Amino acid sequence: MTSALRAALTERAPLWGGWITGPTVLGPEEFARAGYDYVGFDAQHSYLDDAAIAGMLRHVEHLPIATAVRLPNADPAPIGRVFDAGADAVIIAMIETAEQAAAAVSAARYPPSGVRSFGPLRPALGRDLSALESRADVFAMIETAGALAEVKQICAVPGLAGVYVGPADLAVSMGVDVAQATTHPDLREAMSRIRQAASAAGVIAAIHGGSGAAGRTLAGLGYQMITLAAESQALRCGALEHLDEARGSH
Repeated sequence: MTSALRAALTERAPLWGGWITGPTVLGPEEFARAGYDYVGFDAQHSYLDDAAIAGMLRHVEHLPIATAVRLPNADPAPIGRVFDAGADAVIIAMIETAEQAAAAVSAARYPPSGVRSFGPLRPALGRDLSALESRADVFAMIETAGALAEVKQICAVPGLAGVYVGPADLAVSMGVDVAQATTHPDLREAMSRIRQAASAAGVIAAIHGGSGAAGRTLAGLGYQMITLAAESQALRCGALEHLDEARGSH
């Protein structure tokens, strides 16, 4: 069995993603209706807890959209719960070493290759261990200068599906203004290095873009998965468009 993300990448690239930071059933559904390829649920910088994420994962079970959950670290218990709830991938924040990335992969694998405990929460997931493992992708976030220095070793970790760049924190770590996270020459060079390391290792290069314009630029750098906007950004853009139309601004 192939993961939803990897299956999609055999058909098209890049994949475009939306982002969810608060409890909502409409957000993921509207991203799917708009044609997005995946939606990320943020358990690091958000108002979401385990129950909210599990409920939204269940809601999108039959929608044509893949799912990922960002977690703050490689703690095995939350990683296991997310996969038991049916997520297609986890994105583990603040990975800085190959050892940390390997720990995240281990949390997604059952013994003897890992430490994941068996307990799927949805009957549709089945009980086949190999199938459950094959659909569970692990992405290591590259978002610090330390991770950038170790990116080749991180990308080479067996079982890692890919790396996911966090431009904002990477900019902070490199002493660059967050507003220039996807435009500053030093960040552009860093993002190119990361993408090249991922390609050389045969893993997916993913990144948080933050806008459609940034997404187009990052696609030009060769990134295969690009998150464009959170639900709040999408709502604000749509609301402004309607307001401008009503005022006759365009």
